[in-house]
Amino acid sequence: MNCDVCQQKDATVFLTQIVGGKMQKVNLCEACSKEKGVNDPTGFALADLLHGMGAAQDIDRTAGGLKCPVCGFTQGDFKKTGRLGCSACYDVFSEGLESILKNMHKGSEHVGKAPEGFVKTRRFDARIKNLQTNLDSAVKAEEYEKAADLRDQIRRIETGQEV
Repeated sequence: MNCDVCQQKDATVFLTQIVGGKMQKVNLCEACSKEKGVNDPTGFALADLLHGMGAAQDIDRTAGGLKCPVCGFTQGDFKKTGRLGCSACYDVFSEGLESILKNMHKGSEHVGKAPEGFVKTRRFDARIKNLQTNLDSAVKAEEYEKAADLRDQIRRIETGQEV
């Protein structure tokens, strides 16, 4: 597969970007990728890439002149490097980062990989917790029939009668 820029050398760097549900692929040879700063982590600015998608403007609008009190990182630093300085930066720049992460990924919460049994247990626990919260609300609102239904549903799930 040839490089999309020079059309001469074999591509060794493959970039994929999904914008508006459409996938765009760029294949670069090593020389062109270095020229574009893709192989150099300090030269390749994620924010500059996102700027073409319109996501970097979200940081501009929401971050204003914010500066991280822990590491001193600014929005300009983020735009320059495409990285954040520390974990506190996620809180400081959270409003603008939310939309950028949603554009880049399926969501803004990292779920990682987990064994299937653990995932099922986590879903089970979340479902029980949600039902228990609804049960507590129903009791407080004196909706006793609804509360009884929720209590019975929790018991069926815990005994394995309902999946």
